[in-house]
Order: sequence, then structure tokens, then C-alpha cells
Amino acid sequence: MEFFLDPSTWAGLLTLVILEVVLGIDNLIFVAILSEKLPPNQRDQARLIGLGLALMMRLALLSLISWVVTLNSPIIDNNFFSLSIRDLILLFGGLFLLFKTTIELHERLESNYHESSENKSYAGFWAVVIQIVVLDAVFSLDAIITAVGMVNQLLIMMIAVILATILMLFASKILTNFINLHQTVVVLCLSFLLMIGFSLVTEALKFYIPKGYLYAAIGFSILIEVFNQIARHNFMKNQSRRPMRQRAAEAILRLMIGEKNKKQKIKETKHNNKIQSIQSSSEMETFKDEERYMINSVLTLAGRSIRSIMTPRSNISWVNTEKSTDEIRRQLLDTPHSLFPVCKGELDEIIGIVRAKELLVALEKKIDVFSFSSKILPIIIPDTLDPINLLGALRRAQGSFVIVSNEFGVVQGLITPLDVLEAIAGEFPDADETPDIIKENNSWLVKGETDLHSLQQLLNTEELIKENNYASLGGLLIAQKGQLPLPGEVIYIHPFRFHIVKATEYRIDLVRIIKNNDDIQEHLK
Repeated sequence: MEFFLDPSTWAGLLTLVILEVVLGIDNLIFVAILSEKLPPNQRDQARLIGLGLALMMRLALLSLISWVVTLNSPIIDNNFFSLSIRDLILLFGGLFLLFKTTIELHERLESNYHESSENKSYAGFWAVVIQIVVLDAVFSLDAIITAVGMVNQLLIMMIAVILATILMLFASKILTNFINLHQTVVVLCLSFLLMIGFSLVTEALKFYIPKGYLYAAIGFSILIEVFNQIARHNFMKNQSRRPMRQRAAEAILRLMIGEKNKKQKIKETKHNNKIQSIQSSSEMETFKDEERYMINSVLTLAGRSIRSIMTPRSNISWVNTEKSTDEIRRQLLDTPHSLFPVCKGELDEIIGIVRAKELLVALEKKIDVFSFSSKILPIIIPDTLDPINLLGALRRAQGSFVIVSNEFGVVQGLITPLDVLEAIAGEFPDADETPDIIKENNSWLVKGETDLHSLQQLLNTEELIKENNYASLGGLLIAQKGQLPLPGEVIYIHPFRFHIVKATEYRIDLVRIIKNNDDIQEHLK
């Protein structure tokens, strides 16, 4: 035991432990991948038994060092090749590793491995343990030969092997958990095992590949994967800061866009008859245009502003109490609306909300319009309200509408349940209204007050809505121009050009939209 007092002995022991751990990494990777095939409650037990048996095998080989040395003596020697028992073990171990790793890699690349835990079929416990022991027997040869070449004392070798195995036992659980959480690492590890299996075969056939090359390639690949995991972690961290609703909406929208652009074809071949039936993509579409429009509108509803949903102030039909009874009656009969805000002199002085039928009856009975209208007070919401919270306000209105007001108390518009439905399903023009969008041959004739979300979906583009400072087409064009454009002017927003057809001193009334890439490119030049 005096050699334990020699510093060189401790240096040799530490170096040998490090080398044993390094040489055992490939074995450790294989153990981690194999143990994943077992039920979760058996994985730790399989690792302990497999590595425990492997430790006993290594200690037994160390105690038979003189026999291990003879494994290098050729037993097959001819003019073409020379093979020893060690070479045969490396050859068959390398071939087994290549075969097993190829099967594992095929399962994962074909996505056959990813199944639900309820339907997943697990491997047999002892089958996995035996595979761990068999592969460790192959990897043990290099470890034992390295130990013999490093130190001369058998006790030092055994201590180094025991310490390295203990470290591997602790590391195997951590490595297995890490691999289970990062499936890309599994493919990388399987690629390492393919490379190691190939190196075992070439070594058995006397074509030596320097170990340094292998470890350099593995180290470089691990470094790249570390960068990949850091990038993935940062991406997920940034994604988690965004609202779950927005992330889910974008994921579903990407799914729908992919489904829309995908050309789906199904080919059915019958035995001897070369008959193929091809179903067109229009027949195979999961979502029709109307369904896609509605789903898109529902998913983006939370990101819209109240102003993009409301009926604007200029389109509100309201009853003025300062008018005569005959004028009010005529207005109620001539307007197709069933609900009206009643105001005193101007729209901002709202008294209440009435139904046209009830107000007509009240007028026949000579009831004062002011007192009759003040029975149902309006529900007023700010123009900064979240559209999701808008639904609760509409429920409180009990089939009526809510008034949208800005911070200065000026009425901006009103919202009815129909407005919300139009935001989801598209426009439903009243009897006295013309559609906001009229499709012509190669263009669209669009009102300036048209909602940008609806227009963007119709034109199948994402170039129109860049910010929430404007909700209508007129607001977008004014923002692009920097001032109110004049009739006849053309504004380009790739890949569309917008011809101002009709405009007043205060707003844009009518716009013609044309999609013409050639004209746009010529204009930009």
C-alpha cells in the first residue's frame, strides 16, 4: 500500500478515471437510448443491473489480464487478413452496433417511435439488460487495454474502473432524462453510435481510424447542438412572453394556410389494374373559403381594435328629440333599423335607446319622446376596450347595442351583436346599404370605411395591417400618403395599387384596388 503515498500513483489514478469515463461515453449513450424502451418504473433498475453486471465483467477481465493480452494473438491468419479473438469481438460488436443503431434511427426518422404512452409497446426487461451487457463487453476491451497501458498496479486499475462506473451510474439517469426531453439529441447520439460502430469494424479489419478524429468530430457536433439548444431555449423563452391566445391563433392560422396551399393527391392502385384515382385539392380541402374566413376572424378577434368592429359615427341613425313628432315618425318608418339611440340636439347628448316599434306606439299615444326614451339608458364603453371584453358588455345590453366613446366623451360609433357577427362571418348589408366591397373583373371597388381585417383576408395578404392606428382602408391610405389624397391619385402598397375614385375634403369614399405586379415594379423603378 506504500504506492498510495506516491503522487504519481494518484495522478495516474485520476487520469485513468477520466479516460475510463471518456471511453464509456459511447456505452453510456447506448444505455440511455435502450433504457428509454422500458416502462418508466423499470428504467432505473435496468441501468443499475446492466452497468452493475458490466462492472463485474470489467473487474473479471482485469483479474485475467494475462488472458486478455492473449486475445491479440491471431487465430485466423492468411494472405488476405489476420484476425484475433479481440478483432472478432470488435467486428461482431461493431456490426451489432451498426444494425441496432440503424433500426433505432429508422424508427425515429419515420416517426414510428412517437406514440401515446397508453398504446406504446415496451421492450422486455431482460432483453434490454442483455443488450447493455453485450455492448459493454465490446466497449470493455478498449477500457481494459487502456488501463493496462496506463498503470502497472492491478489495484489502481480496479479502483479506476469502479470509480468510473459509479460516475456513469449517476450520469446515466441525467443523460436519459436529458435525451427524453430533447429528441434532436437522440438522433445526434445515434449518429455517434453509427460512427463508433463503423470504427469498431474498421479497427477489427486493421484499418485504424485515430480516436482523436472521432472525439474531435463528436465534440464539434456536441458544440453545435449546444448552440442549437441555447437558440431553442431563447426562442421558447421569447414565445412564452406572448399571450397563449395569440400563439395558439398563429399556430392554427399557419395550419390553415398550409392546408390551403397544399396540393393533395391520393392515388389508389388496384392489384393488376393500373387504375389511379386522383382527387383534386379543392375536393380534399378540409376548410372551405367561408370556413377559413370565419376561423381566421375568430382567432384574430382579440387582436383587433373596437374601431374596426363598430359602426362609425357617420353611419349612425339617431332620433333627435328636438324634431317634430311627424319628422320622427317619418324617420322611423323610412329607416330599416329596429333600434335607435335617442339624443337631444346632437349625437353626443344621448338620452336612451328605444325600439322603433315601441316608439311608434308611444307617438300614437302622445307620450313625450324624451321621458319615454330615458327609461332604457345606454351602455357606453371606451374605444380602448378589448374586443373579448366587448362580448360581456353586449350581453348586458340584452339584445340592444353599446355606444363607443373616446376619452373626451365624444361618441365614436356603436356596436350591435350583428357588428360582431359581421367581424367574424363577413358583411351583412342592410336594405339601405350597398356592399363595402364589390368584385369586378380584375379589381375591387371598395368603400373607404371598409374594415381592414376583412379586406386583408379577401385580398389574401398581410401587408395592409402593420399597426392599430387605423381600422379602415381610408385610414391606411391617409397614413401612407401623409395627408388626405385627392381623387385620381394612386397609392402603391405591394402588390396592390389603390386608385382614389371618390373623396371629399374630410374622408375617402371610394377606392379601386388592382393587383398588378408589373405596373408596380415599373412604378418603383
